[in-house]
Formats: sequence, structure tokens, C-alpha cells
Amino acid sequence: MSVPEALASHYGGDAAGLICGYLLRDGQTAESIDTARAAQWLASQPQGPADALPPADEGGFLWLHFNLSHAQAVRWVERHAGLPPAFFEALNDGSHSTRIERDDDTLIAVLNDVHFDFAFEPKDLATLWIGVTPRLVITARTQPLRSVDALRTAVREGDCPRSSVALLEQLMRTQADVLVGIVRGVTQRIDGIEDELLAGRLDYKRARLGQLRRLLVRLQRLLAPEPAALFRLLQRPPAWMAEDDAQELRDASEEFSVVLRDMQGLQERIKLLQEEVAANVQEDNSRSLFVLTVVTVLALPINILTGLFGMNVGGVPMADAPHGFWVIVVVLAVFTAVAAWLALRRGGD
Repeated sequence: MSVPEALASHYGGDAAGLICGYLLRDGQTAESIDTARAAQWLASQPQGPADALPPADEGGFLWLHFNLSHAQAVRWVERHAGLPPAFFEALNDGSHSTRIERDDDTLIAVLNDVHFDFAFEPKDLATLWIGVTPRLVITARTQPLRSVDALRTAVREGDCPRSSVALLEQLMRTQADVLVGIVRGVTQRIDGIEDELLAGRLDYKRARLGQLRRLLVRLQRLLAPEPAALFRLLQRPPAWMAEDDAQELRDASEEFSVVLRDMQGLQERIKLLQEEVAANVQEDNSRSLFVLTVVTVLALPINILTGLFGMNVGGVPMADAPHGFWVIVVVLAVFTAVAAWLALRRGGD
């Protein structure tokens, strides 16, 4: 049975929860690998400080992607990967903000991405945990992510990262591309709302605008890398990290900064739209209240006179007059006209 068939025979990964595994060598085609071969390959690697090991490009490095919903995934990583306790603490940590930290010679990253069926809902966000050493990259998730699937497709098509840090940088760029796509989608929505507002046919609820604004705030909070941790890493990278890899991480962080500025601009646009919609609603309410006030004022003389003449007491004026009804009609018309003039004049002012 081939490796892809073995992986497909287990839901969500193989017996250890491995979704996919590749042995990557710079300039060569990626080689699929299962957990048994991965354990053998890791056991055969030289041990010692990372800066004293031979360059990773001589023997390549492993990328293993696990499904954390599988009960055996974390156990296999603990037994064979040799990652520090900080990685497993990050798995159980309640904080899901995007960050990249250094623990001795290991890079620990937490990235957030969106599901395949992302529909601008905050619940569609998911987290990817990453552990990076010179010869190993461990990625783990509980739900399918776009960025990992895009990276898997690129690796299968022959795009082989030259180092483990280059793979991490490529994951960050893929996440940035996904974030750019989300920002473009929200921008198109906001452009359509602004066009309807300028055309005077806006039929959009403030609550829906608020939902978009909350989504952008959540995306900014979760997807934006923590600047302090990334700054410390780039200032003091591990000894085994090449200068080119460190520079690419800086470039990836700058791409995130550009996207985040665009998101802040979108938040300001949504805020202005909310204020404009609120002003339109207030204007409509004021217009309706004015009409109701005018109607009430016009009906006031009729209500007063009918109330007076409807009292069941003696001495009602013109009770026996032959033209009393028409006299009262004329009086009501005069009072109503005066009230209408006063109300409409104040409304015009």
C-alpha cells in the first residue's frame, strides 16, 4: 500500500493522526513519508546543539502535519519530535493570537487562518500550531485550513522550501494572502454599500455593518503577529537560522503590517457608514415625527370643539339655530387653517 493510500485509509490522518508528511530537500522533489519512516529518519539524525549540527540542506528536513483531533497525535510528537515543553504548553494555552517565539533552538509559532467555507463569520477562524527546528517542522490543527492546503498543493507541485524556516515563512505569506482576500471581499461589500448610499437607495442595517466591523477587529486581533515577540526573534534569531531566512521573515511581517493598515482603513470606512446610516435614520424619524405633529395640530381644533359641543348639558350655543352646523364648520375651517399655517411655517424654518 502506498503512502497516500495509507493516509487515506484513516479518517483525518494515519494511525498517529498524521495528515501528510514530506521529506524536503532543496532542489529536489518532495518525498511523501509516513510516521514510521519519519520516526526512523528522526532517530537517525545526529544529536547535539543545533549550531553544531551539519547544515540541514545536506540531508533535508521533515514537514509533518498532524490532526490534533486524533488521540495519538500529541503522543507521537512527544515521543519522537523532541520539541520543548513550550510547544505543548502552547497547544493547551487559551491564547490563540498569532505569534512567533523562540525557545532555545526551537521556534514556536501560532498562526490563525480561516476554514474552506469562510463566509465572513468569526466562528470560521481556526488555529495552527507550529514547531520549527533545523531538521523538522511540526504543524498541528483541529480543523482544515486554507493556508496549509495551499502549501501542500505547492509542495506536491514541486515547490520545495530550502529550509524549515523558509517553510514557516511560506506559511506566513500564505496566511497573509488569505487575509488579503478577506480584506478585498469586505472592501467590495463596503464599496457596494457606499454606492447605494450615494444613490439614495440604501437599504442596509446598521447591525450588519457592525458585524463586519467586529469581524475586522477580530481578524486584526487574531491574525496580526504580536510585534514584541517577532521583534525579539528577529533581533536574536537562533544560530542555525540563515540570514536570508531571517530577512524573509522580516518581509513577511511587513506584508502583514500593510494588510493591517488596510483593515484599519476599512474599519474607519465602516464607522463613517454607520454614522451616515444613523443620520439617515434619524432624519427619517424626524420627518415622520414632524408629519405626526402636523396632523395632531390640525386635528386639535376639531377635537376641542366637538368635545365642547358634545357635552350633554344645557345651554349649548346654536343648539336650535337652523344654520348652526355650517357656522361651526366655518369656525373649524378657520381655526384649522390658522393652525396649519403656524405648523407649516415653523416646519419650513
